[in-house]
Amino acid sequence: MKKHRITNEMIHPELRYEQIWIPREDCRPEEPKLRLCVYRPQEPTENTPAILWMHGGGYGLGIPEVDEGAFREFVREIGCVIVAPDYRLSLEKPYPAALKDCYSTLLWLRDSAPSLGVRSDQLVVGGYSAGGGLAAALAIYARDTGEVSIAFQMPIYPMLEDRMITDSSRENDAPVWNTRSNETGWRLYLGSLYGTNEVPAYAAPARLNDFRGLPPAFTFVGSIEPFLDETVEFMERLKDAGVPVNYKVFDGCFHAFDIVAKKSAPAIEAKKRMAEQIRYAAEHYFAGQGGE
Repeated sequence: MKKHRITNEMIHPELRYEQIWIPREDCRPEEPKLRLCVYRPQEPTENTPAILWMHGGGYGLGIPEVDEGAFREFVREIGCVIVAPDYRLSLEKPYPAALKDCYSTLLWLRDSAPSLGVRSDQLVVGGYSAGGGLAAALAIYARDTGEVSIAFQMPIYPMLEDRMITDSSRENDAPVWNTRSNETGWRLYLGSLYGTNEVPAYAAPARLNDFRGLPPAFTFVGSIEPFLDETVEFMERLKDAGVPVNYKVFDGCFHAFDIVAKKSAPAIEAKKRMAEQIRYAAEHYFAGQGGE
């Protein structure tokens, strides 16, 4: 396995944090490497799940550190290790750059499981919003390549449908994310593919036809946000394909309500449900790598 240089270490009250740089699969050696943010419990643990978490931001904004609140919750629940890639944003390079960065991270996580003290048969992917879209896309891509297995996915209110053909995505003026911002996000992410029939499910997972063999999934979504219909449809299609799913629609809630209004009753319930699901996944969902 390649040697990777740790360039910075910081101490959080509940987390041990370090940055690691790894080569990008599609870049020349002299080009910038991919930054990974690795979070672990302060007290070392062994044989725990590993979570590959992708930040949101409409594919065009954000950094991994923005979700440290969620990382603390994951560590409290199951003592896991979280790896969050600083994937290339659409303003820098459109699809498939972000997906390739996330897949490179997933392969690195698989290979680094022994040194990280995590189970290679319990690799979890997740993220909020566009990060949820990347999590769903990564699960599809990993299934199709057959190089690495994912045990569980958490695409939270995910950005899945570029065509905006659902009722909830049309003429939506809800807070945080609406029809106009959704269109802008997809235009930037897809580049020349936007508005064509050439968009693959690896870019927009709602376009997927075959849902068989994908990992079990959990999500929640607000009832007034643009991603409502595509999230529910995606989960129902997973269920129809025999994939275990659990999801909740929060009535009257907008996009990212659990972050924006984190002390509200729906946000508290959403947080509780996610904690329950990550504990359940740690106890029940396993996916061995090749040869295991």
